[in-house]
Amino acid sequence: MIKSCLSNILLGSGRDNLIYKRSLTATCTAPNKSLNIMSYAIVEAGGTQLRVEPGRFYDINHLHADPNETYTIDKVLLVNADDQVTIGQPFVEGAMVVGTILSHLRGRKIIVYKMRPKKKTRKKRGHRQELTRLLIESISVNGTVVAERANDNKPVLSEPDSPDPFETELEEV
Repeated sequence: MIKSCLSNILLGSGRDNLIYKRSLTATCTAPNKSLNIMSYAIVEAGGTQLRVEPGRFYDINHLHADPNETYTIDKVLLVNADDQVTIGQPFVEGAMVVGTILSHLRGRKIIVYKMRPKKKTRKKRGHRQELTRLLIESISVNGTVVAERANDNKPVLSEPDSPDPFETELEEV
C-alpha cells in the first residue's frame, strides 16, 4: 500500500543522466502509523519562509519585540493539519501562528575577503546577523487551534545553576 504512494521526483539533470529522488506525494491517503506526520505550517517571517511545528524553536531574522513576549505571525502560506492541506493565495485566510520570543542573539561570523591581485588592495570585513529565537506555541485557523505545543516540551530559558567546570578547584585525594 505504501509503494503506491511513492513517486519519483526529478531533481535535476547532468550531462547525460537524470537525477531522481523517491518521496511521498501530497495525495497519499494510505494510513501509515510509522510516518508520524505532525501538523505544521509554512510562514513568512523576518523576510524568509519557514516550515514551523509547535513546540520547536527557530532562529529567524531580528524581530522588533521584547523577550518573553508573545508574537503572532499572520502571514501563513500553508497549513497541514492531520493530512488536510490548506494552501493560501498568497496567504491562508484567518490562519495564525502564535509564538513566544525566547531571546535575541547573533549568528555566526561570516568573513568577506576581497583582493585584487597585483594591486596591493585587500579588504577583510566580518558580519554577524542579528537573530531572534522564536518558540512556536500553536497554529490556528479561523480561531480553531489546529496544533498546540505539548506541556512536557518546556524549553530551558535560563542557564543551569552549576558552576563553570574550568573555574572550580581540584581536590587532592
